[in-house]
Amino acid sequence: MQDIIKKADVLIEALPYIHAFRKKIIVIKYGGSILSDENIRHGVLEDIVFLSLVGLKPVLVHGGGMNITERMKTTGKKAEFIDGIRVTDEETLKIVGEELESLNQTIVREIKDLKGHATGLKGEQGIIEARKKRSKRDLGYVGEIVNVDKNTIAGQLKKEIIPVVSPMGLGKDKHTYNINADETASRVAVALAAEKFVLLTNVKGVMRHTEEDSFISALNSKEARHLIKERIIQEGMIPKIEACIHALEGGVKKTHIINARTPHALLLEIFTDKGIGTEIVR
Repeated sequence: MQDIIKKADVLIEALPYIHAFRKKIIVIKYGGSILSDENIRHGVLEDIVFLSLVGLKPVLVHGGGMNITERMKTTGKKAEFIDGIRVTDEETLKIVGEELESLNQTIVREIKDLKGHATGLKGEQGIIEARKKRSKRDLGYVGEIVNVDKNTIAGQLKKEIIPVVSPMGLGKDKHTYNINADETASRVAVALAAEKFVLLTNVKGVMRHTEEDSFISALNSKEARHLIKERIIQEGMIPKIEACIHALEGGVKKTHIINARTPHALLLEIFTDKGIGTEIVR
């Protein structure tokens, strides 16, 4: 009986958050190695379906870097990165497109298997307008976002459908461009005036150093920039922090970086008093 009562207590704790965020847009970015793990992916998608069914409006933007790199290995093509950005020639662009298409279809199918409603929105089909990314070195067909078709995404949300967006864009030159998924998710969150922007990762959040007690549960944009300048935040965490800062500056109310390896991490972060990840605010 006590176990049953505890479950009811958990639901009651979530009630004010469900009320506060009902009909609000939550943009979630999901990629990396945690996207390839079927068990983790099932738990994440289960959480997203739950969010949708209790009245929130989740939008999922997925990456696919691990799948793309593994596919390139099988073809004997070496992956090249400059400042964390994948150099994308014609051959690589074809692989990127095929892998993202496959992942998009898989995610949509698995959401439907969980009794959710979802539709795949391919950035290169006009959802994302892009242009060639400016850089000191030529990155090939790597793009930066010019515009997001918020009306199409919002239209799906009005129908209580979960949009699943892939990070590619179409230029006015009619060429397809590969776009960083963190950047895509951040721009989508700003375009939709999202209540929250959540980045799912394979780490707990922002750490001052490697020890567990150095975890930072909350910080603001100014503090985050200082941590980057002091090289406390490094490497792969930098683009995630920058995506959060961009979202906040664009009007998103709160951003979160959480570990998707924690069971039901999304629900714990959104529907509990303490949360489990790093929250970044203006």
